Amino acid sequence: MHELRLQEIVVFLAAAGLVIPLGKRFNLSPVLGFLVIGLVVGPHGLARFADAYAWLEMVLITDVEGVSTLAELGVVFLLFMIGLELSFERLWAMRRLVFGMGSAQIGLTAIAVGAVAIAFGNSVEAAVVLGACLALSSTAVVMQLLTEQGRFGSTVGRGSFAVLLAQDIAVVPILFIVGALGAGDEGGVLIALAGALGKALLAVVLILGIGRLALRPLFRFVSGARSPELFMAATLLIVIATAALTESAGLSAALGAFLAGLLFAETEFRHEIEVDIEPFKGLLLGLFFMSVGMIIDPAEVLAEPLWIPLAVLGLFALKTVITALLARLFGFGLPHATEMGLVLGQGGEFAFVVVALAMNHALLPPETAQFMLIVVALTMFLTPLAFRLARAVGAALEVRAGGGSDDELADDIAPDLADHVVLAGFGRTGQLLAALLDRQQIVHVAIDLDAAHVAAQRRAGASVWLGNATRGPMLERLHIARAAALVVTTDDSHMAERVVTAARALAPELPIVVRARDSAHAARLLAGGATQVVPEVFEAGLEMGRMTLEHAGLPAEAARELIDSARVEGEHALTRRGQT
Repeated sequence: MHELRLQEIVVFLAAAGLVIPLGKRFNLSPVLGFLVIGLVVGPHGLARFADAYAWLEMVLITDVEGVSTLAELGVVFLLFMIGLELSFERLWAMRRLVFGMGSAQIGLTAIAVGAVAIAFGNSVEAAVVLGACLALSSTAVVMQLLTEQGRFGSTVGRGSFAVLLAQDIAVVPILFIVGALGAGDEGGVLIALAGALGKALLAVVLILGIGRLALRPLFRFVSGARSPELFMAATLLIVIATAALTESAGLSAALGAFLAGLLFAETEFRHEIEVDIEPFKGLLLGLFFMSVGMIIDPAEVLAEPLWIPLAVLGLFALKTVITALLARLFGFGLPHATEMGLVLGQGGEFAFVVVALAMNHALLPPETAQFMLIVVALTMFLTPLAFRLARAVGAALEVRAGGGSDDELADDIAPDLADHVVLAGFGRTGQLLAALLDRQQIVHVAIDLDAAHVAAQRRAGASVWLGNATRGPMLERLHIARAAALVVTTDDSHMAERVVTAARALAPELPIVVRARDSAHAARLLAGGATQVVPEVFEAGLEMGRMTLEHAGLPAEAARELIDSARVEGEHALTRRGQT
């Protein structure tokens, strides 16, 4: 266990105070900012001069290992937050992409990278190790960038997450295979692998089984104490304990945290936990990205001015082609498949773990291991730029394909899409709802009739297509029968009524929320099958009433209660009108 010195914490917090405001000011990715800061303040940056200038040790970080353990918690909390925004039903709906496309990506990439490694004179064992670890992408970098850009709920975000989840699950057999190769126990590999997988499966079943039985009663008891400190302590205990349990069973700690998030997602405590954990996740992820930047040694890169850049570009190209081809086979359109390939083209954080284990077992020569670690770190460093390239390439391919025809819609919407939100209309209201859904990492698809507007929004990364939501076949392509909800935001009152009628005919139980022009329009929508309506004039009047009451001297809480009461009365009146 390495000692974490206080000045290292000071340097990191100062970096966070610099990176986050500058990122927001100039619209830059904080991920790239932390990677650059790590490169500058790390042992291969300015800290290499610490021997000559002792005062540099007070403002720089000279020991990567001193922060790496704490930095790994950032990945753990990231996966916990992702699990918190999912549910078992949504995860099960993604099984085709996770276990089909994700598994195929890992296997084919490992074979391709291994073949290249053998061609360059590496042993079969080294090729297996390199193929397995380089097949994995960076969950931490990709998921953070998708969330920052509000694209987790998009088609590309959903497909990328499915592949990353498959890769996290694959960590346990990869680590075991490396250990088995190092031990030289070829005869009993399959038996030992089966035993290791059985142990891992048992750990998962125990976590899910005990968690479902004990989690809700435990947190009801904790909440009854009305102590924020106790609630926070209990949350951290569950997250770290499940991560430790899966790690001890041979799985990754991040996967255990993801399972804990899934358990919390089914409870009434998920939103409070999300608010409490978010600052920890953000800061620890920043520390993780800094630790990756510290690994890159510019001197090593300059010593290999040809082979390191070629290896970086080669890894990106190989993984992009394989992932894009698989995405096409699994129903993604060419623009989204290409974008997904570029997004997942980098190496991942687990490569550092696998390479270190392989070195301990003498499966990789030290110079090869150092070379590949630099390549992986550089690919992660370049991922924010790859994201921009991916969006530009995807937008260009969409324009070339015609910018959103019905045929493109059929190709781009994944065939197993379920538990998503469908937005009919993508004006200001639709964009606001999409941003809210993205922040909660809820998958959504939108449809709009304005071709120029759709093209512009798709270039910006929005999950929106050109089409008419009043047409039943179009709604079927959006998998309306399997959707979690339909939200009709169009300001065309007649079209809104036709959308509700068409959707209700295809999905009798679907929750439909509709924007209404006035009370009369709201009553017609309810009579036509809408679940809930939001009259514009009524809601605007209530909000103005709340402000007026407060200016007139009523306390804010009292004004809010009066308005809430008026809202309930108005909703009841609308419901009665819709039933008559």
